[in-house]
Amino acid sequence: MFAQTVGVRPRQKSASQRICFCPQCSVSLAMGPPPEGALNLAAWRMIRDLVGADPALNQAAWEAMRGIAGLLPSREDAVPRAVGGAYFEF
Repeated sequence: MFAQTVGVRPRQKSASQRICFCPQCSVSLAMGPPPEGALNLAAWRMIRDLVGADPALNQAAWEAMRGIAGLLPSREDAVPRAVGGAYFEF
């Protein structure tokens, strides 16, 4: 995230910091309910935009989860089933 003051001279800018999310975490965060608080909501929206921009991220999360103790079936073995919640928890 990047922060900058408005209406204050001289204008102050934050040093941009980076944080990395694995595919599973980013998809989980994006599909979850919005958090409370303006800053948390802004970060959540940024993550949702990233996740929604490229289907490859969702595919990478799916592939990584499938490899963890066979949690998800492969496409050939997939059986449609009802999902209990509105989002995934990893």
